Amino acid sequence: MELHNKDTFSDDVLPVVIVGNGPSGICLSYLLSGYTPYLSSDGFHPNPILHNKLSENPNLSLFDQDLEYLCEGVEGRSSNPVAVLFDALLLPDGDFGVDCPSPLTWRYEPERATPHLVLGKGPPGGAWHAMEGSMLTLSLANWMELPGLKLKDWMRDKRRNLRNDRATPAEIASYYQHYVSKMGLGKRFACGTTVTSVHRVALESGRTVWKIQGFQKRAKRGEGQKEVEVPFSVYAENVVLATGTHDIPARLAVEGENLPFVCHSFWELEAAISSGRLDRASEPVLVVGAGLTAADAVLAAHHLNTPVYHAFRRSVTDPALIFNQLPKLLYPEYHKVHQMMIQQQHKEDGTVVILSNPPVASPADGTIPYTSYPGYLSFPNHRVVAFKSDGKCVLEGEGGLQATLQVSMVLVLIGAHPNLSFLSEHGRPLGLYPEEPISCRRNPLDVDPYTYECSKGPGMYAMGPLVGENFVRFLKGGALAIACDIARKHNTVRQSTTENRITSLLVNQLTNCNLEA
Repeated sequence: MELHNKDTFSDDVLPVVIVGNGPSGICLSYLLSGYTPYLSSDGFHPNPILHNKLSENPNLSLFDQDLEYLCEGVEGRSSNPVAVLFDALLLPDGDFGVDCPSPLTWRYEPERATPHLVLGKGPPGGAWHAMEGSMLTLSLANWMELPGLKLKDWMRDKRRNLRNDRATPAEIASYYQHYVSKMGLGKRFACGTTVTSVHRVALESGRTVWKIQGFQKRAKRGEGQKEVEVPFSVYAENVVLATGTHDIPARLAVEGENLPFVCHSFWELEAAISSGRLDRASEPVLVVGAGLTAADAVLAAHHLNTPVYHAFRRSVTDPALIFNQLPKLLYPEYHKVHQMMIQQQHKEDGTVVILSNPPVASPADGTIPYTSYPGYLSFPNHRVVAFKSDGKCVLEGEGGLQATLQVSMVLVLIGAHPNLSFLSEHGRPLGLYPEEPISCRRNPLDVDPYTYECSKGPGMYAMGPLVGENFVRFLKGGALAIACDIARKHNTVRQSTTENRITSLLVNQLTNCNLEA
């Protein structure tokens, strides 16, 4: 869809504009397009309390029910109650690995559809198109699917098989793109768009609405022409922030972090491998971080037989470490990384084992140090002090002892922050702690738990990682909450308009009638 600039005083206002076309935005578009969830006639939920509540109004759609009432007593692995509710309805007993059928049935009711627009920088699927394509997703495959299209069925049609009930990011990205097409949502998606401003404006009619501005990349007409950036502006009664948090890599803020060999994304490692700049003959790579992306980098370099130093600030036994929370059978590759982190730790005695390929034998006894996983050494409880222009990195342990490493490349993979530069003060006033930057973990946007409307921005909603939901299985609850609240608003406006018309008609009738004395 091509976007255009609109007159500043235009009253052509969309009910909803969604900023972000990842799984959050796709799921919300599905619900706003008239696809409506009901309790199936033979639907059964294993939670008896929830089943009884749903059975009280079996003919009402989920949109027409009291979500807060349905949420009571439902527990799950999210702090957002509607996210837990919708996950329980889509994947009953999902935490136990049980493939229990959902009690919901979906009906297409076009009369319920709310006109909306979805803006995204790339194709539908958002950041999934930029992720490393061959690694397996952390979540089980059915946790990644969206309502109305089973991921396993889609993969079977594509003649692909799930490995360990998990898919690759490339497969998930392709699934999301296909989903938009199959569900007929494509006409609502404007891809290649970058939003530069979202703010309140007053129209000529006196209405106060949101004005969304930005530019859209389009192919220039004529042979051999490059893309051009065309500005656009649209107006909306409601804006939904569904941008995710992968835009701005987190930084260490230490000396030398801007040196060319210090990188902040997994894709830079891929590029170095693809170009041949990094191979088994290279000096070691330093990976900083103890999350799953850092683990993916360790695996990629280790498979290449490039030596790897691995530094992180936590202890390997810290319960908050993600590896200590993952079942070993479901995530064997991450369990392997965790074993490496435990078994081959740097001994903080002032000496550092110099990694090389092939491993160098100790001159004293002819043995190769750290032989369980040659070419890897972890530095738990260490922080980076500085990077030097000669390729040296200085680490410091808890005891204050420093270790200097010679490396060919550094990957700082310690998370990312959302890019909300299109909002005033980068969205800080909307956070739980307005004086701090927005962060998925530490400072998500402050929203109503049952509507996802921003507490400090009426008419603005947020979902997905911006409200602390990193997993696709739980971000779908945000779509349900927002769709229900927008439907409620429209019903209220429609009812108010009808009442005003009736009142006006009665006034006219009374004015024109002749009363006898």
